[in-house]
Amino acid sequence: MIALGRGRLGRLLLALAASLALLAPAAPVRAATFTFSDPQTSGTFNQGIDFSIRLTASEAPSRVELQITYPAATGPFVVPLTSPAAAGTSTLHYTLDTSGSGHLMPNTPISSSWVAYPQGGGDPVRSQPTSYRYLDATQQWQTLRDGIVTVHWTQGPTSFAQKAAEVAVKAITTDATLLGINETTPVDFFIYADDASFRAALGPGTRENVGGEAVTEIRTLFAELTPNILNDPWVSIVITHELTHQVIDDATNNPYRTLPRWLNEGVAVYQSEGNTTSYRGQVQDAVASGDLLPLTALGWQFPTNPQKTVLAYAESVSAVDYIVRTYTKAALVKLILAYKDGPTDDEAMTAAIGKGMAAFQAEWYQSIGAGAPSQFGPRPAPSGPLPSAWTGPAASAGAVASGSPEAAANAAPTPAGTAAAAPATNDARGSNSDLVLVLGALVVVAAAVLAGIVIAGRRAASP
Repeated sequence: MIALGRGRLGRLLLALAASLALLAPAAPVRAATFTFSDPQTSGTFNQGIDFSIRLTASEAPSRVELQITYPAATGPFVVPLTSPAAAGTSTLHYTLDTSGSGHLMPNTPISSSWVAYPQGGGDPVRSQPTSYRYLDATQQWQTLRDGIVTVHWTQGPTSFAQKAAEVAVKAITTDATLLGINETTPVDFFIYADDASFRAALGPGTRENVGGEAVTEIRTLFAELTPNILNDPWVSIVITHELTHQVIDDATNNPYRTLPRWLNEGVAVYQSEGNTTSYRGQVQDAVASGDLLPLTALGWQFPTNPQKTVLAYAESVSAVDYIVRTYTKAALVKLILAYKDGPTDDEAMTAAIGKGMAAFQAEWYQSIGAGAPSQFGPRPAPSGPLPSAWTGPAASAGAVASGSPEAAANAAPTPAGTAAAAPATNDARGSNSDLVLVLGALVVVAAAVLAGIVIAGRRAASP
């Protein structure tokens, strides 16, 4: 019997192990360490918000950034920052401009976190997240809470705030009951006593006729009310109107779309005032003068002309009133709640009353004694000869501009069944896969060699 010597077998195994070691990936380098201090945030109303933090790093990061998240945003607003050039401790700073076009509504809560990325890839390191509420500190606010409503006001007795809170709670309760939801999330109500402060809060571009606004994303209502109109019906109207928008948003919020403007505003007017004699008169005057606005033109924004703005509200509440009188209030509720799934207007209207938007609009026209509104906008040019300066020589055959639709249409097609060549990539995953295959093949070869040696030895030992 001939046996393989231990020394020879050991040398073979050592050689094989050395070969595998040469192909094995290098041991990972110790990752860089990043340590953030507690983040600091402060702001000045209508000027900016300052963010700062200290970063201690064992090596210079490849990238640092600040991530700011706003209410209802689909993701953070990412601010790339200048990375520290070397290891050590440095201060990172960023100022968010909230002046002018960067205006941010007061009472907006924002969250932020800082992120550092190591050189050569690897997992990023994040700071502790921090929350900050951007406030209008130009006013001396008093505060009163009633249920889920907190009233903030600057002038007048406590009774003024109490009345405002009572109206707000009643409006939320009534609308929530109508739409079948339970409102438990707090709502803030800021009452400004002068026009300048009110418009500074709402920001540039606010229309002159705005007396209140509900910012549903931050669950905040703003209104301009003075204590001397405590018992004026306008107080109840503006509060109920704006909070109706909040409840509608709570009942229908989805990532796709909101109610068309005419329906949202029409319901808010219907709940706060109703289809008053004044609004009905506005609609009849527009029918008589031929100035009626199609509802389909009021789906996104109302006209800026003051007279047409009032007409848009009048038409909206008229259409909502028609739905209730013709199809019942339950149909109106069904129409509103249909928007929770993000449908088209035709789909929502069909689900509620069994017919699409065009058919409903035609019905509503008929109910107010109107024909189809006149169309405005671009019209076809009149027929006739073209001015001589507008004519020129026809383009010669083949003189097609590169990149034009004609050039694209004339491009040689790719043969059927032939895939376009994919661009070359430098994918680390492909390199790793190749390495694994090589290592596996070597293991198989080594096992085969050892098996062959053993078999040969056994055969030699046989008589």
